[in-house]
Amino acid sequence: MNTKKRQMHLNLFVLNTGHHEASWRHPDTLPGAVTDIRYYTKLARMAEQAKMDSLFIADALVLTPAIKYKIGGALEPLTLLSALAVATERIGLIGTVSTTYSEPFNVARMFASLDHISQGRAGWNSVTSVGDATALNFGLERQPEHGDRYERAKEFLDVLKGLWDCWHDDARVADKQTGLYTDYDHKISALNHKGKYFSVSGPLNISRSPQGHPVLVQAGSSDSGKELAAETAEVVFTAQNTIAGGRAFYADLKGRMKKYGRDRNELKILPGFSPIIGATEAEAREKEAMLNELTTPAFGLIRLSNSLEIDLFQYPLDGPVPLSDLPSLDQIKGQKARFQMFVDMVRKENLTIRQLILRTASARGHYTMVGTAEQVADEMEQWLLHEAADGFNVMPPYFPGGLEDFANQVIPILQERGLFRTEYTGTTLREHMGLKRPEVKQAQPSFTG
Repeated sequence: MNTKKRQMHLNLFVLNTGHHEASWRHPDTLPGAVTDIRYYTKLARMAEQAKMDSLFIADALVLTPAIKYKIGGALEPLTLLSALAVATERIGLIGTVSTTYSEPFNVARMFASLDHISQGRAGWNSVTSVGDATALNFGLERQPEHGDRYERAKEFLDVLKGLWDCWHDDARVADKQTGLYTDYDHKISALNHKGKYFSVSGPLNISRSPQGHPVLVQAGSSDSGKELAAETAEVVFTAQNTIAGGRAFYADLKGRMKKYGRDRNELKILPGFSPIIGATEAEAREKEAMLNELTTPAFGLIRLSNSLEIDLFQYPLDGPVPLSDLPSLDQIKGQKARFQMFVDMVRKENLTIRQLILRTASARGHYTMVGTAEQVADEMEQWLLHEAADGFNVMPPYFPGGLEDFANQVIPILQERGLFRTEYTGTTLREHMGLKRPEVKQAQPSFTG
């Protein structure tokens, strides 16, 4: 494969003060700025200046005791992205909204609005959410089962796309002479969806947005997640910490698309990638060591206890991870793929609990690369060359310094090699990602309402 003809896609994952769990303790970060729009505007403009495809804001619907040790409590994604839409011009804007704890009509309207506000730069990252603590905030005693969450997510997506297609592109006539504002009889229709989880009449009360549909993004690597992504997603964020694992995931997911009548190029796979960059490899290692020294073992134990669904506080910190005491994969209620990744990591590297905490402190199991800008660019090129990725979900260990290192040192190398754009050639997120604009698919009969 000639990578000179195949350019990678780069999304910036913006998370508080950075992706290393101790980033808020770094002397160059600003913990108090995580609710300050000026802070996010600076990061967004930096990423746009580097010509990155998009930026991404994750979300959680619960505040856990981990807030005692790790920064949290940041801004709601859609509100934040709406502000960033008017502070930027080209970069795509992707936000997380849960399919388990939201209603399709509201979500369809919010993302159509963001797409209009940004003139075609919106993307929706759909998640099913995990944890009984989250469920308690929405009137439930426990979270729905894994299979139920994904079944609901599939119907949720169907409803959303149907609502976005209730208006034809030319439904709004706005003829001042005749007084006709819309072609209500022929170009707008009800949805009339009645399913297992949702009953939605429609039509959506906002016109079709610039991209037709905001770009559909999904994060999740379980078997159910991959199947849903193969059928519906246009961008997938995944955690793969080796190139071999990335290649296997890439081949598996792309291979599932054919049965849904989809071409492989209709889906972009972006593994999480956390680069720690130094002028020399030794300097990069020093940066990593500095961050690791700032970690709080108590938080690491909370994080891993949640992921492995076992109370690790009862085991010696410098003792082995208790593999024999862990639940089986089919018993995991949360992130099955992340659970399996950590188990495989422990088996391969024979890690103690403390070592697993530090091994995953930088990016929660996503691939962490420590080295010079040239080494980081080399590694990224190899992932692209060997079909382990279509690009990367870039996760700087701390902000703004980690982003500055990547934007100012790594991206110019990628550009020199012909692997990344030097200028935007389009204005919408779909154009950045090389994705087609969807046509209105459903029949559009006239209706009365």
